[in-house]
Amino acid sequence: MEEAEVPMEHLHEKIEEAADESSHGESAEKGGGMLSNWIGRVALTTAIISVLSAITSLMAGHNESEAMLEQIKASDQWSYYQAKGIKSEIYAATNKILVANGKEPAKADEAKIEKYKEEQAEIKKDADNETKMSEDHLHRHVILARGNTIFQIAIAMAAIGILTRQKLLWYLSMGLACVGMFFLVQGLI
Repeated sequence: MEEAEVPMEHLHEKIEEAADESSHGESAEKGGGMLSNWIGRVALTTAIISVLSAITSLMAGHNESEAMLEQIKASDQWSYYQAKGIKSEIYAATNKILVANGKEPAKADEAKIEKYKEEQAEIKKDADNETKMSEDHLHRHVILARGNTIFQIAIAMAAIGILTRQKLLWYLSMGLACVGMFFLVQGLI
């Protein structure tokens, strides 16, 4: 589950260019000072959203890695479980052959069969636990990846808002950032 990296450098450059234009070229025009203040606020909120996006992306990647590690551990446990089962079956088959030939099965072999079955039960419990932990991490990864996507869209909307000088897009970007925060918090708990 690779996340698409969105190059943010271009958006930040556009924001800075728009801020420079408004502070140099439009300050003499009517409302230029208010526009400059607004662009500064948009730039600040965009920077904050970018930090939240970076944190969310980091946490999503961490949970994805942990999910893979837990799944590997679970696979190892299931292999160990199968190895114990194979050993148990070998002893059971040997005992069946002995009985078929009219001989007494070895008591030590029967004890080993019981021991392997008990060990298998414990190994199964560990494997199930590792699988559950992997699923939990993967679930968190999905939630955090959604949050990161929402943050990225919010950043893009804020940049478009500056370029088009439409405050509504900035307000929408802040609303999306709140949704992204919801996913971030949900992914952390």
